[in-house]
Amino acid sequence: MTSTWIETSAELEALLSAHRGHEQVAVDTEFRRRDTFYPQVALLQLCWGGAAYLIDPLQLDELDALRGFLTDPAQVKCLHSASEDLEVFEHWLQVLPSPLFDTQRAAALLGLGGGLGYRAIVAQFFEVDLPKEETQSDWLQRPLTPSQVEYAAQDVSYLYPIGVQLLERAEEMGRKGWILEEGARMTPGGKPPLSKFKTAYRLPPKQQAVLAAVVNWREIEARKLDRPRSWILNDKLVMALAQAMPASVNDLHRVEGIPAGLVRRAGETLLAQIALAETAPDATMHKDIVVPLSRSDRDVLSRLSEHLKTLAETLQIPPEVLMPKSDLERLIRQRSEPALESPTTWSGWREATVIDPLKQLLLKEA
Repeated sequence: MTSTWIETSAELEALLSAHRGHEQVAVDTEFRRRDTFYPQVALLQLCWGGAAYLIDPLQLDELDALRGFLTDPAQVKCLHSASEDLEVFEHWLQVLPSPLFDTQRAAALLGLGGGLGYRAIVAQFFEVDLPKEETQSDWLQRPLTPSQVEYAAQDVSYLYPIGVQLLERAEEMGRKGWILEEGARMTPGGKPPLSKFKTAYRLPPKQQAVLAAVVNWREIEARKLDRPRSWILNDKLVMALAQAMPASVNDLHRVEGIPAGLVRRAGETLLAQIALAETAPDATMHKDIVVPLSRSDRDVLSRLSEHLKTLAETLQIPPEVLMPKSDLERLIRQRSEPALESPTTWSGWREATVIDPLKQLLLKEA
């Protein structure tokens, strides 16, 4: 696998300038995220159809040309399963690649299967079984090993022709706009941290408010200290604090498993946040805390799911790609909670193709 190493800003600027007229480019990153909140960028890979270019971000002292390249509207950026790469670009460059053509999402919307990993899609297109030994290797080490270089080059050398073929197929099926629309909506970060506390709805309102406050405090601390959330406070302790609602340092020490160092360093600040939440006048259900559907609504969900499955079969798109279960549940909840916002993913092509037919079915259920 041919690759070229780029390690100065001047070399990078010349490379980007030389390929400015291309319609698309394959893009990937390697990073480390073992003991930090933010991903530590370690390598950027680009391919325009010939050699793979491996750019060393640790050596770059000027990034404006790279920012301009990533946001150039004339060149489509093909990435596979881009969510983690978006986190890298947001933290490193404060920009996101655009226009973004996510080949994993494209494969799903073009009837090739949902959730295909990179090895799986390469195997499908080229009948090649890529090695996976370097997936968890240390990408910040220098020099990279020959095995790492080969692995990194393969990440874009196969991705480029896959992107070309998928873009052609998308044009033929009239779905290129769908895929680019999906890419434009993609944002880093995933679901709100509070949403993972699935049993939070069982807590009394005051404890729910404290839970939300502790989760928010942990998020701020993790970002400020650049440490994983669990290093600040694990989920079990977050829930324990919400249930205990400690009012003093002594109360904090009595929470089983609470690190003494955390109490010394940030106990007073944490207690202040808990007190604010506990004494808030109108403790109501937080928007990211979801109550399970009632039995009657679960019946409606079952019928909606069947209708969605029929739509999916017609379009040859996996049902969960058209609309995940959580969105189906949200659609049902909107009947009794009109103020509940619709996700941005419900607009555009999905609105007429999926959302409107499901809303029509819901009207009949009323």
